[in-house]
Amino acid sequence: MAGPVGRVVRRWYPKALSSSLQVPAFQLHMSETAMRASQKDFEHAMNQMKQLKDPGNEVKLKLYALYKQATEGPCNTPKPGVFDLISKAKWDAWNALGSLPKETARQSYVDLVSGLSSSSDSSQVKPEADSKQPEYETLVVTSEDGITKIMMNRPDKKNAITIKMYGEMILALKSASKDDSAITVLTGNGDYYSSGNDLTNFTDTVPGGLEEKAKNDAILLRNFVGCFIDFPKPLIALVNGPAVGIPVTILGLFDIVYASDRATFHTPFSHLGQSPEGCSSYTFPKIMGPSKAAEMLIFGKKLTAAEACAQGLVTEVFPDSTFQKEVWTRLKAYSKLPPNAMRISKQVIRNGEKEKLHAVNAEESRILQERWLSDECMNAIMNFLTRKAKL
Repeated sequence: MAGPVGRVVRRWYPKALSSSLQVPAFQLHMSETAMRASQKDFEHAMNQMKQLKDPGNEVKLKLYALYKQATEGPCNTPKPGVFDLISKAKWDAWNALGSLPKETARQSYVDLVSGLSSSSDSSQVKPEADSKQPEYETLVVTSEDGITKIMMNRPDKKNAITIKMYGEMILALKSASKDDSAITVLTGNGDYYSSGNDLTNFTDTVPGGLEEKAKNDAILLRNFVGCFIDFPKPLIALVNGPAVGIPVTILGLFDIVYASDRATFHTPFSHLGQSPEGCSSYTFPKIMGPSKAAEMLIFGKKLTAAEACAQGLVTEVFPDSTFQKEVWTRLKAYSKLPPNAMRISKQVIRNGEKEKLHAVNAEESRILQERWLSDECMNAIMNFLTRKAKL
C-alpha cells in the first residue's frame, strides 16, 4: 500500500518521477486535470441526456442516483415514508451506491449516457450492443467456455498497477459478477503476475491537499477490496510470476490460487512505513497461522511458490513449463459444473464471514489513511525512491 506522497516526492526527489516504479501499494485517485475533464464530460452528458428518448424507469433511477452521488456524495437524507413510493425508489437507488466516490459516480453517469446515446444512434441495427464487453486499456477481458478471464496487461511494466487499471479492475469484476460465465479468473500477462503499484499513482494531487487525498484513497481502497469480498462466483487467481503488495494481500479472498513455480509472494509493508490491506490482517493469520503471517505482513518475508503452498496461501503449484496447459485444462472442466450449484456452495462457505471481512476492510483502510499522513511513511517512501534511483 502506498501513501499520499505526490507533492512530497516532487519536492524531495523530482528526478525519480521520470521513470516507472513498482511498489506494493494501492493508490487510486484522479489528477486535477482528469477531474476537470470528467466534470466537463459530466456537464455534456447531462445536456446530452435531454436529447435522448425516455430510457425507462430503471435506467432513470440509475441516472438519478449517479447524479446525486456525483454532485452531493453519499446519501445522507432521511429515508422517505413507505407510502411515498417514488421518493423511496429514488432514495433506495442513491443509498445503494454507498460510499462510491464522486468522481467515480460522475464517470459512471457519463458512461451510462454515452451507452444510451450510442444505442439510440444505432437504433435497431445492432441490438446485441447492450451485452458487449466494455473496452479496457490496461486489461484484456475475455469470456468463453463458461470462463471470464481478467488479465492485467502491462507486461512491459511488470503489470504495475496504475490508477486506470484499478478502476478497470473494479469495472471488470462488477461486469463478470453479472455475466453468464460460471467462474472468473484473474491473471497477469508476461513474466509477472503484478509488481505492485506504478509510480504515477504517487504524483497526482487533489485540491484538498494530502489529507483529502488520503481520505479519498482510503474510500477507494475499501471499495476495491469490497469487490473481491462480495464477488458471487468462484474466483480463481492464476499467479503466473512474482506478485508484490495488494495483488498478494487479496489472495485470501479468492476461492482457489494456482501458481507457477516461478511465482513469489512479497508484502514489504513495514519497509514502506505502512500496514496490511486487502483483509490480509485477518485472512493471512487464519490461513497460515499468526507467526507465519507476521513474518510476511510485519517483517516482509518473501515466499516462494512452494512455501506459499505449504502455508496454505496457494492451492497448488505447477511447473512453469506446463502451468498454462495444466491449469486451463482443469478450469475448463470446472466451468462445466452446474453454475448455480457453485454459486450456492460459495455462498454457504463465505457468507458467514462477509460481515467480518467488510469490518476488517474498513478498519485496515482507516489505519492506512492515518499511516499515509505520517512522517514515518513519507520518509520510508522517500528512502525507497532514493535507493531505486541509485540502482
